[in-house]
Amino acid sequence: MDLAGLVRLLFQALYILLIVRVVLSWLPGLGQDHPAVDFVYRATSPLLAPIRRVMPPVGGLDLSPLVAILLLTLVQSLVMSLLEGAMLY
Repeated sequence: MDLAGLVRLLFQALYILLIVRVVLSWLPGLGQDHPAVDFVYRATSPLLAPIRRVMPPVGGLDLSPLVAILLLTLVQSLVMSLLEGAMLY
């Protein structure tokens, strides 16, 4: 696997973790004491915490995962274009 493929895989894993976190937040009574749930929360918190500091919940809805996915998509596009440009030379 080349570097671009590895970077693409990393971004896909982050997207999946964010979606899993959203789904987990919808399940009542599911505590963070389970190792898998704890992993998802610890892996996604560094992405969501800065967004939450800037953008409070809107009407009781936490839109930080949506903003994180949009920002990740932008960053992925930039990184992939840089990697693909660097691979041409």
